[in-house]
Amino acid sequence: MSVLVPPSLSDALAALADNPDALVLAGGTDAMVEVNSGHRKPSHVIAINRVSELRSWTYDPVAATVHIGSSVTYAELMESPVAELLPALAEASRTVGSPQIRHAGTLGGNLGTCSPAGDGLPVVSALDGVVHLASAAGERSLSVHEFMIGVKRTARQPGELITGVTLPVLTGWQGYSKVGVRNAMVIALASTCLATDLEGRNVRLALGSVGPTILRCTEAEAFAATAVSFETRSVSVADARRFGEL
Repeated sequence: MSVLVPPSLSDALAALADNPDALVLAGGTDAMVEVNSGHRKPSHVIAINRVSELRSWTYDPVAATVHIGSSVTYAELMESPVAELLPALAEASRTVGSPQIRHAGTLGGNLGTCSPAGDGLPVVSALDGVVHLASAAGERSLSVHEFMIGVKRTARQPGELITGVTLPVLTGWQGYSKVGVRNAMVIALASTCLATDLEGRNVRLALGSVGPTILRCTEAEAFAATAVSFETRSVSVADARRFGEL
């Protein structure tokens, strides 16, 4: 097995062009479990944790978006100003494994693995995130819903690398929660992210671990959009009663 540790994005893309089916290793918190158990035996590994272009995040106040490089760790998301801009993502980050795993695991790795139990994915789904891909041939961007196509299956093509994800900064409340067999260090049996967009006058709801990919609750979102008064941030008694009957 060969292991390459490129220092730059151009080097990483060149390595992927030469080895398009190589295992791309970020934090390794999922991939190494499969390798160590013998379920996965890669011939080539490209470790991207030292690619400087993937290790940062940026906030665009004009577009009201945050771009997160694919090698930014969950610990960094918790401890940086991203936690205030994207509070649901910070909450999800806090539930990821142990401190050691949070200092190694990345949101890009969550996207690459594409397990429906991935803690960051309901947040990316609820916020309608955009996933950015690059290869030696060029770049492209997909909505996260186009990117996730099945259980641990994505639209990433051989030779492509996930370079990051862009998420909008919403004005309303947002949060994340999950349940498992323990209170900590647990894979989600079910997870959810709820995000309100006061300017867009909509509510987003995404569920993890209950389907082949992250599920958006479009009927519930449509109900909330008509029932919630975004001016008063309240619902009528009739709509509350109707909600209780659902």
